[in-house]
Amino acid sequence: MTANNTNKPAVASSTVTRDLRELDVKTNNIYESLVIMSKRANQISNNIKEELHQKLSEFASSNDNLEEVFENREQIEISKYYEKLPKPSLVAVQEFLDDKVYYRNPAKEV
Repeated sequence: MTANNTNKPAVASSTVTRDLRELDVKTNNIYESLVIMSKRANQISNNIKEELHQKLSEFASSNDNLEEVFENREQIEISKYYEKLPKPSLVAVQEFLDDKVYYRNPAKEV
């Protein structure tokens, strides 16, 4: 995710103090909001992990020796890129606040 034409993430990369009253406006229940955000954070985390494993699997070989592991610059750059991404929980909170998360509660639909 990028904002404008820069390479900076669209969400804050450091600690942000949130007003709890903002989080329960859409659901009228802070706990339901937290569950929605945590499930979305898990989805984001799993997607990132899967993407990273696919990219790093290109470098896997059956006869790795110690020198080859430390000299692979492309692999190091890929790892650094993923380390700099914003945490999935920060992305999930921002998506929830921006109404970018679809959710439904079947118990409320009855």
